[in-house]
Amino acid sequence: MKQRTLAIVKPDGVSRNLVGTVLSRLEAEGLRIVAMKMIRMTKDQAKGFYKIHEGKPFFESVTDFMSSGPCVVLVLEGEDAIQRYRTLMGATDYTKAEEGTIRRAFATDIEKNVVHGSDSKETARFEIGYFFNALEVMG
Repeated sequence: MKQRTLAIVKPDGVSRNLVGTVLSRLEAEGLRIVAMKMIRMTKDQAKGFYKIHEGKPFFESVTDFMSSGPCVVLVLEGEDAIQRYRTLMGATDYTKAEEGTIRRAFATDIEKNVVHGSDSKETARFEIGYFFNALEVMG
């Protein structure tokens, strides 16, 4: 089933010049980029994006990190896009991620793990709508 999912190249990925590498891996996986832009979230915007995690021990640090520099946000489309992209990303804890995944190859920390991806259809709908309006998503 064709799906859409949100992908983010996080501030560590942007600052380390990994955007092109990540995009190449997405396209090699057969995921189609249907929207893309570079943004810099404010702390409040990061809090809004991660509101599902409010109250958890990592909430402040993840929102500080995600507002620390530019990110590239994308909408990916393809058959079973959510799971395919999650598999390509690898485990959140990069030390547990499988060989060949983006996080295993490039992450340096559990938060500085280069990429973010939606974990369900519901989350994807919220996350895509958080960053993109209907005119910005192609296809």
